[in-house]
Amino acid sequence: MLRTGDDYLQSLRDGRCVYIGGERVDDVTAHPAFRNTARSFARIYDRKREPEHLDAMTFTEDGKRCSSWFLLPRSRQDLDKRAECHRRLAEWSYGLLGRSPDHVPAFVGGMAMVPELFDANREGFGQNVRDYFQHLKQGDLFACYLVLTPQGSRDSKLYRDTGLANPALTVVKEDSEGIVVSGLKLLGTSAVFSNEAWVGSMIPLGPDQVAEAVTFAIPINQPGVQLWVRESFELRAANRIDHYFASQFDESDGVMVFDNVRVPWNRVFCHSDVTLMRDMYFKTPAHVMGNHQSNWRFVEKLKLIAGIAHKSCEMAGVMNVPAIQQTLGRLAAAEATLLGLMAGQLDQHQTLANGHVHVNRRFLYAALQWCASNYAALAEEVRSLMGAGPFLLPADTTVFENPETRRTFETYWELPSASADERYRFIKMAWDLLGSEFAGRHTQYEKFYGGPPHIMDLYSFFNCPWQERRAVVDRILTDMGSVGDAKSDNQ
Repeated sequence: MLRTGDDYLQSLRDGRCVYIGGERVDDVTAHPAFRNTARSFARIYDRKREPEHLDAMTFTEDGKRCSSWFLLPRSRQDLDKRAECHRRLAEWSYGLLGRSPDHVPAFVGGMAMVPELFDANREGFGQNVRDYFQHLKQGDLFACYLVLTPQGSRDSKLYRDTGLANPALTVVKEDSEGIVVSGLKLLGTSAVFSNEAWVGSMIPLGPDQVAEAVTFAIPINQPGVQLWVRESFELRAANRIDHYFASQFDESDGVMVFDNVRVPWNRVFCHSDVTLMRDMYFKTPAHVMGNHQSNWRFVEKLKLIAGIAHKSCEMAGVMNVPAIQQTLGRLAAAEATLLGLMAGQLDQHQTLANGHVHVNRRFLYAALQWCASNYAALAEEVRSLMGAGPFLLPADTTVFENPETRRTFETYWELPSASADERYRFIKMAWDLLGSEFAGRHTQYEKFYGGPPHIMDLYSFFNCPWQERRAVVDRILTDMGSVGDAKSDNQ
């Protein structure tokens, strides 16, 4: 089934419990903090159905069209199809929707490729994963995930020593029908726009945290679930001119509160197994398939940043300055570097024993680390090209509503390369992406969405064939002989 944008918007009017500050939101599709971004997601559902995108964005299974992000790959061609699907979706949203509808299904699909891992915890959990993947695919559903525990609760000893109640989500009851959970989970990016939530933990748990070792899925409107979202940039965005991106691509982030929420057994995938809680992401293709989407999203965002840099220099009339060309050259090299890593992920794809394939882990983790390490510097480079330009504009678009101020603005702010109107729109757009509070959230997001920087370095450390690298050194040392046997090369 392929949903329309209207189908998607209607699915969000399901009685879910969302709080923004002290206000409970009755309809996220109508509330000014969310409605424009909800429509941006709806446009994705409509656009993938258009004739020019249908072949790339969908595939046929059992006579039914499904979104390409639900394709479980068995060949390089399947991987290419998924990659193009991720790329187009990211292009439509300028790389600003990090947890778009294609993200979590890539994780769940990776797990569904290795269901036997889950059966080692409890017979039937592997089938639960496969069935849940089918549920998402057949309904064309939008899922988010919450796979972090509250920061203070990661050391349960801190709470035991102080006598405070630990806020971490735990299983508080189980019976023949399922389990009951209470507590907090983070971080629900795009949760307010999702239909379903995958709840678990990517953070290692200790042996004393068995009650927290549970992974399950629920509808967002499940009784007892509350979603508390951060401040909305969309709500504060006056219009599409002054805040082009914040007004329609604010995917939101939130904390999910569970108050004695019942989860049926067929939606439980891990229970009381602290090892499986993390292994399900890293001993299946889940983590690499999900972050392959993240890499493509970053590619499209980097293309936009490079375009802004070029336009800024062109508008300022400095394109022939060698130092400017050098700066733009560095941006172009950065884009080519990332595209090379993307090609490597596909060219050097890996095959599982059951015939499924996934992108190359080493190239994936290299790209993930590169993106997180370089985004802030890339954004800073382009802000430097803009100079004081963002601070030379009138406060907002009301300058155009007053005939007198409009005439003055159009007279004195016009450039040989751009009208005052175009200059205003361009600088406002660029600053919204690179210098605003909305931009600050993206800088923080790009640094941490894949985990803390040291964790991303460890992904590459653990996936490098160090013995092969050491073997080269050892061969040289053997060829050198011992120091005591050294003779002059001239003898």
